[in-house]
Amino acid sequence: MERIPTLSEEQYQHQLLRINSECEDLWSLLDNVKDPEIPVLSLWDMGILRDVQRQGEKVVVTITPTYSGCPAMDVMREDIELALQAEGIDQFQVVTKLAPAWTTDWMTEKGREQLRGYGIAPPDDAPDSANRETPADGVLCPHCKSDHTRRVSEFGSTACKALFQCDDCGEPFDYFKHI
Repeated sequence: MERIPTLSEEQYQHQLLRINSECEDLWSLLDNVKDPEIPVLSLWDMGILRDVQRQGEKVVVTITPTYSGCPAMDVMREDIELALQAEGIDQFQVVTKLAPAWTTDWMTEKGREQLRGYGIAPPDDAPDSANRETPADGVLCPHCKSDHTRRVSEFGSTACKALFQCDDCGEPFDYFKHI
């Protein structure tokens, strides 16, 4: 199945924020900060990195967790702080913003491709990706691309993923729920 990538309004606005930012060097620096649970994804590609600003001498980085109880937030904050400090930036603040709530619509297309390559089906690989419920079957297998799959468990390796298994190649895989 050939995919034609399209941007949601949220993705478009978020990309404009970065494109129009006066902090391109900081955005590029923070592209090296990875999601600790999915280390092939940057916080930007995951949609967690929401804004970077200079306020005088201070750098303010805004992040939004995938869900309010995300256990990886402390690690993400520390990784951002370490990246800034490694560049000699010592005046900074990392702000956690809970509203608006994170959505899978904030993931970049690159991030979705990286999920597939890592063996996790992204939310748009479900039969009806607009449906916010976890599908019972038919999610594309990230290993063999088959849609002969079935849900094994509503919860996978983390609360934001469901566990699926492919009936063709037999491999289990996580499906990132559409949130």
